[in-house]
Amino acid sequence: MIRVLLVDDQALVRTGFRLILDQTTDIAVIGEAASGTEALNLAWTTHPDVVLMDVRMPGMDGIEATRRLLDSGHSQPPKIIILTTFDLDEYVFAGLQAGASGFLLKDALAGDLLTAVRTVAAGQAVAAPSVTRRLIEHFVTSRTPQRDESRLSALSVREREVLTLIARGLTNAEIAERLVLSEGTVKTHINHILSKLAVRDRVQAVILAYQTGLVDTDQ
Repeated sequence: MIRVLLVDDQALVRTGFRLILDQTTDIAVIGEAASGTEALNLAWTTHPDVVLMDVRMPGMDGIEATRRLLDSGHSQPPKIIILTTFDLDEYVFAGLQAGASGFLLKDALAGDLLTAVRTVAAGQAVAAPSVTRRLIEHFVTSRTPQRDESRLSALSVREREVLTLIARGLTNAEIAERLVLSEGTVKTHINHILSKLAVRDRVQAVILAYQTGLVDTDQ
Protein backbone atom coordinates (compact mmCIF):
# COMPACT_ATOMS: atom_id res chain seq x y z
CA MET A 1 0.00 0.00 0.00
CA ILE A 2 1.36 3.42 -1.00
CA ARG A 3 0.77 5.93 1.81
CA VAL A 4 0.08 9.47 0.56
CA LEU A 5 0.00 12.82 2.35
CA LEU A 6 -1.93 15.63 0.63
CA VAL A 7 -0.62 19.18 1.19
CA ASP A 8 -2.54 22.14 -0.24
CA ASP A 9 -4.11 25.19 1.37
CA GLN A 10 -7.23 24.73 -0.77
CA ALA A 11 -9.61 22.19 0.74
CA LEU A 12 -11.31 21.60 -2.62
CA VAL A 13 -8.03 20.59 -4.22
CA ARG A 14 -7.28 18.13 -1.43
CA THR A 15 -10.81 16.73 -1.64
CA GLY A 16 -10.53 16.25 -5.39
CA PHE A 17 -7.24 14.38 -5.11
CA ARG A 18 -8.55 12.28 -2.21
CA LEU A 19 -11.60 11.20 -4.21
CA ILE A 20 -9.34 9.97 -7.01
CA LEU A 21 -6.80 8.24 -4.77
CA ASP A 22 -9.40 6.60 -2.53
CA GLN A 23 -10.82 4.71 -5.51
CA THR A 24 -7.67 2.59 -5.77
CA THR A 25 -6.72 -0.54 -3.89
CA ASP A 26 -2.98 0.17 -3.70
CA ILE A 27 -2.98 3.83 -2.54
CA ALA A 28 -4.18 5.21 0.80
CA VAL A 29 -4.43 8.88 1.82
CA ILE A 30 -3.11 8.93 5.39
CA GLY A 31 -3.44 12.67 6.04
CA GLU A 32 -4.08 16.19 4.78
CA ALA A 33 -2.27 19.43 5.56
CA ALA A 34 -3.01 23.05 4.65
CA SER A 35 0.49 24.46 5.23
CA GLY A 36 4.13 23.51 5.19
CA THR A 37 4.27 23.44 8.98
CA GLU A 38 1.30 21.07 9.17
CA ALA A 39 2.89 18.92 6.47
CA LEU A 40 6.09 18.52 8.49
CA ASN A 41 4.25 17.60 11.66
CA LEU A 42 2.07 15.05 9.89
CA ALA A 43 4.90 13.57 7.84
CA TRP A 44 7.05 12.98 10.90
CA THR A 45 4.21 11.14 12.68
CA THR A 46 2.51 9.28 9.82
CA HIS A 47 5.56 8.45 7.65
CA PRO A 48 4.02 8.76 4.15
CA ASP A 49 5.65 7.18 1.12
CA VAL A 50 4.61 10.05 -1.17
CA VAL A 51 3.73 13.69 -0.48
CA LEU A 52 1.70 15.74 -2.96
CA MET A 53 3.05 19.19 -2.10
CA ASP A 54 1.58 22.54 -3.09
CA VAL A 55 4.13 25.36 -3.11
CA ARG A 56 2.18 28.56 -2.60
CA MET A 57 0.82 28.32 0.93
CA PRO A 58 0.62 30.75 3.87
CA GLY A 59 3.42 30.52 6.42
CA MET A 60 5.99 27.91 5.47
CA ASP A 61 5.69 27.26 1.74
CA GLY A 62 6.05 23.93 0.00
CA ILE A 63 9.64 24.54 -1.06
CA GLU A 64 10.89 24.97 2.48
CA ALA A 65 8.75 22.06 3.66
CA THR A 66 10.23 19.89 0.91
CA ARG A 67 13.76 20.89 1.85
CA ARG A 68 13.18 20.14 5.54
CA LEU A 69 11.49 16.81 4.90
CA LEU A 70 14.32 15.58 2.70
CA ASP A 71 17.07 16.93 4.97
CA SER A 72 15.50 15.60 8.16
CA GLY A 73 17.97 12.78 8.50
CA HIS A 74 15.31 10.08 8.20
CA SER A 75 16.62 6.90 6.60
CA GLN A 76 13.63 6.74 4.24
CA PRO A 77 12.25 10.24 3.58
CA PRO A 78 9.07 10.46 1.48
CA LYS A 79 9.08 11.05 -2.25
CA ILE A 80 7.68 14.47 -3.04
CA ILE A 81 5.65 15.60 -6.04
CA ILE A 82 5.31 19.36 -6.48
CA LEU A 83 1.80 20.55 -7.35
CA THR A 84 1.57 23.56 -9.65
CA THR A 85 -0.77 25.39 -12.00
CA PHE A 86 1.93 26.10 -14.58
CA ASP A 87 4.62 23.77 -15.90
CA LEU A 88 7.19 26.58 -16.08
CA ASP A 89 6.60 27.95 -12.61
CA GLU A 90 9.76 29.16 -10.85
CA TYR A 91 8.53 27.38 -7.75
CA VAL A 92 8.63 24.06 -9.58
CA PHE A 93 12.32 24.43 -10.36
CA ALA A 94 13.03 25.47 -6.77
CA GLY A 95 11.16 22.38 -5.61
CA LEU A 96 13.17 20.14 -7.90
CA GLN A 97 16.38 21.71 -6.62
CA ALA A 98 15.19 21.03 -3.07
CA GLY A 99 14.94 17.35 -3.93
CA ALA A 100 11.38 16.77 -5.18
CA SER A 101 10.98 13.81 -7.52
CA GLY A 102 8.93 15.69 -10.08
CA PHE A 103 5.93 17.89 -10.57
CA LEU A 104 2.29 17.55 -11.51
CA LEU A 105 -0.19 20.09 -12.82
CA LYS A 106 -3.18 20.54 -10.53
CA ASP A 107 -5.56 19.99 -13.44
CA ALA A 108 -3.91 16.68 -14.36
CA LEU A 109 -6.18 13.82 -15.36
CA ALA A 110 -7.01 11.18 -12.76
CA GLY A 111 -4.90 8.62 -14.58
CA ASP A 112 -1.89 10.95 -14.61
CA LEU A 113 -2.21 11.54 -10.87
CA LEU A 114 -2.30 7.82 -10.11
CA THR A 115 0.62 7.13 -12.44
CA ALA A 116 2.65 9.91 -10.81
CA VAL A 117 2.10 8.57 -7.30
CA ARG A 118 2.96 5.01 -8.30
CA THR A 119 5.99 6.13 -10.31
CA VAL A 120 7.67 8.12 -7.53
CA ALA A 121 6.79 5.44 -4.98
CA ALA A 122 8.78 3.05 -7.17
CA GLY A 123 11.78 5.37 -7.00
CA GLN A 124 11.48 7.08 -10.37
CA ALA A 125 10.99 10.72 -11.34
CA VAL A 126 7.77 12.25 -12.64
CA ALA A 127 7.98 14.48 -15.72
CA ALA A 128 8.53 13.73 -19.35
CA PRO A 129 12.26 14.02 -20.19
CA SER A 130 11.60 16.79 -22.73
CA VAL A 131 9.54 18.78 -20.23
CA THR A 132 12.16 18.34 -17.54
CA ARG A 133 14.85 19.64 -19.86
CA ARG A 134 12.71 22.61 -20.92
CA LEU A 135 11.95 23.47 -17.30
CA ILE A 136 15.58 23.31 -16.23
CA GLU A 137 16.85 25.22 -19.26
CA HIS A 138 14.34 27.97 -18.56
CA PHE A 139 15.86 28.66 -15.15
CA VAL A 140 19.58 28.11 -15.79
CA THR A 141 20.01 30.27 -18.88
CA SER A 142 20.81 33.32 -16.77
CA ARG A 143 23.43 31.46 -14.73
CA THR A 144 27.01 30.60 -15.62
CA PRO A 145 27.59 26.87 -15.08
CA GLN A 146 30.58 26.00 -12.93
CA ARG A 147 32.10 22.65 -13.84
CA ASP A 148 32.62 20.64 -10.67
CA GLU A 149 35.11 17.94 -11.62
CA SER A 150 35.06 16.55 -8.09
CA ARG A 151 31.50 15.34 -8.80
CA LEU A 152 31.81 14.44 -12.47
CA SER A 153 35.18 12.69 -12.20
CA ALA A 154 33.47 9.76 -10.51
CA LEU A 155 31.72 8.91 -13.79
CA SER A 156 33.14 6.70 -16.50
CA VAL A 157 33.24 7.90 -20.09
CA ARG A 158 30.14 5.85 -20.92
CA GLU A 159 28.29 7.17 -17.87
CA ARG A 160 29.06 10.74 -18.93
CA GLU A 161 27.61 9.94 -22.34
CA VAL A 162 24.45 8.54 -20.79
CA LEU A 163 24.06 11.51 -18.41
CA THR A 164 24.53 13.95 -21.29
CA LEU A 165 21.76 12.24 -23.26
CA ILE A 166 19.47 12.17 -20.23
CA ALA A 167 20.00 15.90 -19.82
CA ARG A 168 19.20 16.48 -23.49
CA GLY A 169 15.79 14.94 -22.95
CA LEU A 170 16.22 11.44 -24.39
CA THR A 171 14.26 8.50 -22.99
CA ASN A 172 15.94 5.24 -22.00
CA ALA A 173 14.84 3.68 -25.28
CA GLU A 174 16.29 6.57 -27.30
CA ILE A 175 19.55 6.42 -25.37
CA ALA A 176 19.77 2.68 -25.99
CA GLU A 177 19.28 3.22 -29.72
CA ARG A 178 21.79 6.09 -29.87
CA LEU A 179 24.52 4.18 -28.02
CA VAL A 180 23.62 0.74 -29.44
CA LEU A 181 22.88 -0.71 -26.02
CA SER A 182 20.00 -2.63 -24.50
CA GLU A 183 17.52 -0.72 -22.35
CA GLY A 184 18.55 -2.89 -19.43
CA THR A 185 22.16 -1.76 -19.82
CA VAL A 186 21.05 1.86 -19.98
CA LYS A 187 19.09 1.44 -16.74
CA THR A 188 22.16 -0.07 -15.11
CA HIS A 189 24.29 2.90 -16.20
CA ILE A 190 21.66 5.30 -14.83
CA ASN A 191 21.62 3.51 -11.48
CA HIS A 192 25.41 3.81 -11.31
CA ILE A 193 25.20 7.51 -12.22
CA LEU A 194 22.68 8.24 -9.47
CA SER A 195 24.78 6.36 -6.95
CA LYS A 196 28.10 7.97 -7.88
CA LEU A 197 26.65 11.49 -7.98
CA ALA A 198 24.68 10.91 -4.77
CA VAL A 199 21.45 12.23 -6.30
CA ARG A 200 17.97 10.90 -5.60
CA ASP A 201 16.67 10.43 -9.12
CA ARG A 202 16.88 11.26 -12.80
CA VAL A 203 15.60 14.83 -12.35
CA GLN A 204 18.34 15.63 -9.83
CA ALA A 205 20.92 14.19 -12.22
CA VAL A 206 19.70 16.44 -15.04
CA ILE A 207 19.90 19.52 -12.83
CA LEU A 208 23.47 18.61 -11.87
CA ALA A 209 24.42 18.04 -15.51
CA TYR A 210 23.43 21.63 -16.33
CA GLN A 211 24.80 23.17 -13.18
CA THR A 212 28.23 21.62 -13.63
CA GLY A 213 28.44 22.53 -17.32
CA LEU A 214 28.43 18.95 -18.61
CA VAL A 215 25.75 20.17 -21.00
CA ASP A 216 24.49 23.63 -21.70
CA THR A 217 21.38 25.18 -23.17
CA ASP A 218 23.03 25.77 -26.55
CA GLN A 219 23.56 22.06 -27.18
